[in-house]
Amino acid sequence: MSIDRVVMAFAGTMILVTLALSQLHSVYWLLFTAFVGANMLQASVTGFCPLAVILKKMGVKPGCAFE
Repeated sequence: MSIDRVVMAFAGTMILVTLALSQLHSVYWLLFTAFVGANMLQASVTGFCPLAVILKKMGVKPGCAFE
């Protein structure tokens, strides 16, 4: 699996988990959901993603988006 797919899977998982937590525990979990969305938006504009940097250092093969 490439870095691109791992980043997308991680972001999607975080969004779904925090949406569930906002319904089960506290509405403030939506702030984390907004953070993930904002990070995805800035990564699409700048090409920089902190998770992609970490995954690259761990040896995950790069994809097209995060080289």
